[in-house]
Amino acid sequence: MNISIGTIARTACLALALTNQILSATGHAVLPIEDSQLEALITSGLTVAASLAAWWKNNSFTPAAIRADESLKAARRG
Repeated sequence: MNISIGTIARTACLALALTNQILSATGHAVLPIEDSQLEALITSGLTVAASLAAWWKNNSFTPAAIRADESLKAARRG
């Protein structure tokens, strides 16, 4: 059983966005942009997009959850 590429990609995007948001909130410039308002808007946008994608999708990490996903797919096929 393998974790899907989509689950890994969404989790990585969420981790990157949250890290960027935390660093930005603590005063560390992560993006090389002079205008702090633009940086805050971009960072917030990334955080919101990654959070919504991670919340919307079914991210199965445990072997039991992955097996359940496979069973659901098989049941939907017939």
